[in-house]
Formats: sequence, structure tokens, C-alpha cells
Amino acid sequence: MTIDAFIDALPKVELHVHLIGSASAATVLELSRRHPGSGVPTTEEELHRFYTFRDFPHFAKVYGAVNALVREPQDVATLVLGLARDLALQGARYVELQVTPYAHHVVGMPMREVTEALDLAARRSAAEYGVETAYIFDIPGEYGEEAARITVEHALQEPPAALVGFGIGGIEQERRKYRDAYRSAFSAARAAGLHSVPHGGEMTGPETIWEVIEGYGAERIGHGITCLSDPRLVAHLRETQLPLDVCPTSNLCTGQVARLEDHPLPRMLEEGLYVTLNSDDPPMFATTLAGEYRLAAKVFGLGAQELAQLARNGVQASYLAEGRKQALVAEIDALVAAG
Repeated sequence: MTIDAFIDALPKVELHVHLIGSASAATVLELSRRHPGSGVPTTEEELHRFYTFRDFPHFAKVYGAVNALVREPQDVATLVLGLARDLALQGARYVELQVTPYAHHVVGMPMREVTEALDLAARRSAAEYGVETAYIFDIPGEYGEEAARITVEHALQEPPAALVGFGIGGIEQERRKYRDAYRSAFSAARAAGLHSVPHGGEMTGPETIWEVIEGYGAERIGHGITCLSDPRLVAHLRETQLPLDVCPTSNLCTGQVARLEDHPLPRMLEEGLYVTLNSDDPPMFATTLAGEYRLAAKVFGLGAQELAQLARNGVQASYLAEGRKQALVAEIDALVAAG
């Protein structure tokens, strides 16, 4: 079996992907044509240029412009179903999709209608594409106390049935201004039984990773790629096996690494850290979940055994029911044995 065939056949889970960032080019163009004057291009060529990011703040600005196109609950459901369709074609069985309720709040969508759209989309994703969908509600970190309040209120008062986690994303440098509000929001979410899955160490140093561990009770961390500059943190992550959801192409496109060859993923694996492989905002970064596995093989030299272990890591780090985890790991093991 070729490595490409192995990757295609490998059962996968996607643990780090954002609702708005998962919108296909065709969907974004449809919405931008429906809402002229939004600032989002209406042709494929212009959209490609629009998705060429100078740095993370520029990416965040573009992301916000695309988000503003999502104005109706049915738009939310369309995005979820589109992602499920795309993942099914890549051999993915399960996704934990990051949703930012505050973004829907500011365009006037009621909590209940957003939740109904998410519930409907999760049911249809399973029935039509065989992809089980869970949700993580995340705070956009640059928007402060109101964003934290709205996010936690939605999570606790009107949650979708498949809500499993609570996170925070956005521009990490802005978070320190609202530290108490964010810690309080995570405390409330965790008390309600939600898992803590914040971003940390994507565009700032190890101090942000320590903050999400000590202040937010992180059970899994988005990115975490700057951990290697702090030996004490590396030792802690290795000892605790706290999962890090790594997204190499995303880090390249937003300027966190200069070249894919410079990405810290290989060293993270050498250090014995618990890594999962993910796509983050795939159409915006011209990637896919399967594409990230191909990149790991071709750029980082990982073979079938190493790729299978990354897939197992994703399954075990997920919030799937234990029986489903065991079944997926057994499928991965059977594929490795057959190959």
C-alpha cells in the first residue's frame, strides 16, 4: 500500500477546526454574492488573494469579515454539513467543531436558533455522511468580558446536545487584559461538566501555555507549538501527556513559522509530547485533514506507523464515548496490520 493510499484509508478524527474557517470557497462566494458590500471578494481569484495572510492579526481580520457573512441559523447548519461532507471524503469519522457563539450574537442570531441549527446539523451529519459531530464553544480572546459572558451563558443556558468543550481562541496577546473574566468563564464551564480546550502557545510564548494550564484547567491545548522554548514546560507536558492539537499548515499561513521544514512538530514528537494532527481552517489555508497527514509524511518523513499513532492520539484525546474510541483504534490497528 502506498503512503497516500494508507492515509486515505486511515480512520481519522478532527479535533481542531473552526466553523467559519471550515467554509468552502464555494460557500463563501455564495454568501458574499448574497451580501454585497461585505468586503469579501465575489470571485474565486480574488478570494484566493484575500486568503493570503500577512500575519495573524491580518488573518483574524479576514476571518471576521467571512464570519460577518453568516447571518442566519440556516447558514450555520450549512457550514456544519459542508464540513461533515468534506471530512467523510477524507476518511474522518468524528469532529469536534469549534463554534464562536459571540460572533453569531453580534449579528443578531438568538441563542436558541443557533443551538437548533447546530443540533439539526449534527443529526444530519451522522445520518447523511457518517460523521459524528461534537461542539466546542470558544471565546474570541480579543473581545473581552462581554464575549466571555455571552459564550458561557450560551454554553450553560442554551447548549446544543453535542456540546463537549469550552475554549478560547483569537489573538493571544490580547488575553492578559481580561484574565479574570476568562478564568471565571472557564471555571463556570468546567463546573457544568464541559472540557477545557483552550488555544495556547500559537502566537505567544510558553507563558500562555502555562496560563491555560494553571488558569483555565486545560485538558487539551490548541497548538502549543511554542512550548519547546521552556524545558520545564516540556517536562510537564511530557509527564502529564496533555494533548496538543497541532496544525502545521495553519502555522505557516499565519506566519508562526517561516517554512514548513521549520515547524516544531518533529521535535515535539521526539520530546515524547502528546500530539494530534488537525487542519484548523482548511479552505482558508488551502489544506485538508488528510492533507496534513500527507504533509507529515512528505515534509517530516513520518511513516505509516507514525501516522497511525497520530490518528490513535486523536481518537484517545477526543471526547468520544469509550466504546467508540476502542472501535476506532481497532480499525486503525487492523489497517496497520494489513499494510
